[in-house]
Amino acid sequence: MNPLAQQLNETLQQESPAVYDMLSNLGKAIYFPKEGILSQSAEAKAKAKKYNATIGIATENGVPMHLKVIQDTLSAYNPKDIYEYAPPAGKPELRSAWRDKMLKDNPSLESISAEISTPIVTNALTHGLSIVADLFAEAGDPVIIPDKNWENYELTFGIRRNAQIVEYPLYNEQMRFNSEGLKQALLAQKSKGKAIVILNFPNNPTGYTPDVQDGAAIVAAIKEAAEQGIKIVAVTDDAYFGLFFEDSMQESLFSKLADTHSNVLAVKVDGATKEEYVWGFRVGFITYASSSKAALAALEQKTLGIIRATISSGPHPSQTFVLHALQSPQFEAQKAEKFNIMKQRANIVKDLLDSGRYGDTLQYYPFNSGYFMCLRLSDVSAEAVRQHLLEHYGIGTIALGQTDLRVAFSCIEAEQLEELFDCIYQSVQAVSQQ
Repeated sequence: MNPLAQQLNETLQQESPAVYDMLSNLGKAIYFPKEGILSQSAEAKAKAKKYNATIGIATENGVPMHLKVIQDTLSAYNPKDIYEYAPPAGKPELRSAWRDKMLKDNPSLESISAEISTPIVTNALTHGLSIVADLFAEAGDPVIIPDKNWENYELTFGIRRNAQIVEYPLYNEQMRFNSEGLKQALLAQKSKGKAIVILNFPNNPTGYTPDVQDGAAIVAAIKEAAEQGIKIVAVTDDAYFGLFFEDSMQESLFSKLADTHSNVLAVKVDGATKEEYVWGFRVGFITYASSSKAALAALEQKTLGIIRATISSGPHPSQTFVLHALQSPQFEAQKAEKFNIMKQRANIVKDLLDSGRYGDTLQYYPFNSGYFMCLRLSDVSAEAVRQHLLEHYGIGTIALGQTDLRVAFSCIEAEQLEELFDCIYQSVQAVSQQ
């Protein structure tokens, strides 16, 4: 094993032995090189005042070389902020700005005893989850998710890392979050002694976020499993964070999980992708919590090792664009404007479905946040309805399993929602008569 990896492992064994035990074999072997091209280039950048012949970019007249046809569309930005490589951890100013935003959005973080790492930039949220999988998921390790989930979890953890996907029902009989189901799924892993839990709120595909009471029950379930010796990587997938339209948690569970138990490693995966409506920019973040600064530093080095070994570093232009937005005095007002549009659409959908105009044909799962909602079709195939909508109305939806039809109100104008759900209703009626 490389001495740098061994040194990081020894730090974790001393500072946070439970976290060391959570690491996969890859997680134990990975490290960020302190010698080589990157370190020598960094040293040259600081000291080579005459000529710097280390960096793998081209320069001209003292700035990064670029094409005018590209720079003309980006003239508001300095070439050094878009053409050079970003550091593997991301643009430092952006990392600090996102940390400040995270603390503002999650005021509970100010009162916890654990330390919070400075967010590391990822190539959006899928990349952040992939880093978690590489660092912590070994073949056969249980990854616990609700039965209504984003299909990429299966690819990222199940297919790529050969982990075991363990599902529990998202809702209980009262149609609230099934914290008891989560707890039982966790306790069932006692013989393995380890589990990865992914908490995605607002949930994709249902658009559901638990309330404060249920959030406390989630934390209690994880704590109980940790007290029984199960080492838990608790991952909050906060892709749609902030889009809370009704009575629900207003903070990430990361705040509550950060210092729950020494057997719990809280990991926050989030990003500008959905929050700031910049899906194609591919700017996400990964943040850790620990009682030990040394342990956080070791986890950061291992994370950078994964980044270096896969994408090397994230795109610089989009990081600059997001940083510019976060620093703008118009940022908060413009976000509030978009939030109100999204909330209006969600309310219209709920009013339509609760109006009685569709009888009991269009039942739906509770939703209060995010981009989506899910219909529960009892007498027809969701796939058959999806096909009928495409063929007869030119309308696209997502069929999930036998009964569930996901509708993204995020991409439908408010005045179009009534027609959309009328067409869905008509398709269900037509399919049921076939």
